[in-house]
Formats: sequence, structure tokens, C-alpha cells
Amino acid sequence: QVQLVESGGGLVQAGGSLRLSCAASGSILSITSMGWYRQAPGKPRELIAAITSFGSTNYVDSMKGRVTISRDNAKNTVYLQMNSLKPEDTAVYYCKADIWGVAVGRRDYWGQGTQVIVSS
Repeated sequence: QVQLVESGGGLVQAGGSLRLSCAASGSILSITSMGWYRQAPGKPRELIAAITSFGSTNYVDSMKGRVTISRDNAKNTVYLQMNSLKPEDTAVYYCKADIWGVAVGRRDYWGQGTQVIVSS
């Protein structure tokens, strides 16, 4: 069984920073891409950033320059450093990973989400 567990969310003032973490655990053979999404109330879930197993990254235009995605392959963990946060960044942040699991093959897994609230 594979699971993703996020941490690092919370309440921060506008202009502040947060670092989110997402650790994958379980019967994992390999992880290809990992990414961070967010969903604000009443809005669809959107991709913020993604990173491949080789370290190639891509970012949504609205957050370029304010976020950095990274991963530690040895720890099966992906991080999202967010700076210069704005109230409109308030959302539930989710990680997703494309994982080859033992006996289950390849599929996407989602974390449970971590709330980020940015106060003005």
C-alpha cells in the first residue's frame, strides 16, 4: 500500500514563506513525476509545479518566481518552497505522485491535503 503524507501548511501573513513537504511511503518500486496542486474554495484544483525523477521542473505562470519545487529521491519526498505569499494563495495544497507500486503497477497517488491560509 502506498500513501502520501503532506505537512508544512498553516497560517502566514502576506509576504511570508512556507515550505511544504510530501513524503511517499509503502511498497514503492519507483516514483516518476511528483507535483503540487492547490484548490481554493469554489475553484478547480490547479497544478502549481511538477518535477521529474531527473529534476526537470515546470511551474504555473502565476507562481513562477515565488515557488520552488524540489525532491529528495532517497527519501521519496517532494518539497514546495513558497515565498512572497499573497492572500489569493490561500487554498488546500495537495501533492501527487506517479508511482510504480509493488503488485499494483503504475498509478497516481494523492496526499490528503494541507491547508495554507495567507492573511492580509
